[in-house]
Amino acid sequence: MEENPATEYLTVPELVELFGCSVGKVHRLLEEHYLASVKIDGIVQVPAEFVQNGDVIPSLRGTLLALLDSGFSEEEAVHWLLQENDELGERPIAVLRDGRKSAVRRATQSLAF
Repeated sequence: MEENPATEYLTVPELVELFGCSVGKVHRLLEEHYLASVKIDGIVQVPAEFVQNGDVIPSLRGTLLALLDSGFSEEEAVHWLLQENDELGERPIAVLRDGRKSAVRRATQSLAF
């Protein structure tokens, strides 16, 4: 999958430094879907927009779980969050960063059908 060249990504070591935590903690955040990643050139990377004010966006996990429950792969979920969405009129991640998770959740509900 082609990644958006305008999107900035963070590696696991960068997240460890940003969060001030262990590598294991970052891996748990990924495994438990608090964060999602893509592999770029074989390296696990997380879109920087998934982090706000030095922490994971709180509403990201519920949205990721809704996308995964709708049959998306993790990579497809990341792509969906970063791409312009016709229903929302903007990128879902921007809506989540603005604290409007209900609009994003409504947009994910139609994906399961």
